[in-house]
Amino acid sequence: MKTAKPNLAKIIFFDLISVGRVPMLLLIAIFASAMGVVLTTHMSRQAITQKDMALVEREQLDDEWRNLMLEETALAEHSRVQASAIKELDMKRPDSDKEVVISLK
Repeated sequence: MKTAKPNLAKIIFFDLISVGRVPMLLLIAIFASAMGVVLTTHMSRQAITQKDMALVEREQLDDEWRNLMLEETALAEHSRVQASAIKELDMKRPDSDKEVVISLK
């Protein structure tokens, strides 16, 4: 006569359902918690990277703004404007006898 071999997978499954409910639920809860920690860590690292990139961009824009302010100051300098007016527009300063002073009272 042939003896039936016990199916190990079937025995483990029924054992988990009947006796091992609490440990199985705890195992699922631990796994879910671990996945939450991994996801939260990943998201926080992405946020830190984005913040660092924004700070670098802000520094670059700050440098560009400073350079533009220096350029504006250099272009608006009185001697440069006066030289440009004489050279390009053929302007000259009026003589003192042709100047008219107007005062409001």
